[in-house]
Amino acid sequence: MIKTHQTADSALDGLLFDGMTIMSGGFGLCGIPENLIAALHRSGVSRLTVISNNAGVDHFGLGILLESHRIHKMISSYVGENVEFERQYLSGELELEFNPQGTLAERIRAGGAGIPGFFTKTGVGTLIAEGKEHREFNGETHIMETGLVADLSIVKAWRGDAEGNLVYRKTARNFNPIMATAGRVTVAEVEELVPTGTLDPDHIHTPGIFVHRIVQGQSYEKRIEQRTIRKEMA
Repeated sequence: MIKTHQTADSALDGLLFDGMTIMSGGFGLCGIPENLIAALHRSGVSRLTVISNNAGVDHFGLGILLESHRIHKMISSYVGENVEFERQYLSGELELEFNPQGTLAERIRAGGAGIPGFFTKTGVGTLIAEGKEHREFNGETHIMETGLVADLSIVKAWRGDAEGNLVYRKTARNFNPIMATAGRVTVAEVEELVPTGTLDPDHIHTPGIFVHRIVQGQSYEKRIEQRTIRKEMA
């Protein structure tokens, strides 16, 4: 099966439908699949449920899908950098399922491992615990969280080969690897697409068996959410 595609649009061709659930990798603006997000926007797909640690920023990343009202629901951990997100949520236009960051990561990992649910102490006694099953383990209360699986996962890696083997770089090795395992279909974009056999097997983070399509991205902006510069001492 040929997995490589020439453009992000062709990599998503035939996979999209209104009302689908999409996992989108990245941490803040680091390691986000910029080209695939832009292709989603061009496709016109709507009423999306998006599972992502964050919602991008205004005018960039998932923010462009929010601005065009393509996202119906976010399953997230941190959304503090997006003014449009705040506006839509407070006005009732956007549904939000908040998760502690570690819980979100474990829900995705569990979904990719075929684990339907697990118990955790995180969130006990807070709004997060409302309506969830409670159970005691070793004298302490835990709540049950469910694993997450998406119709489509879009991830970003540093290098990849034609078989879909992926290597992530630094902070981009965050939600991307677990999301790659938790999509019914996974599409990866990479900065460098190398011939099969080039990557050292010991350095591969995501085996190609989890990746269905792969494309080499173009023109990465790699924006920084908040640039902080230390003031020079007098």
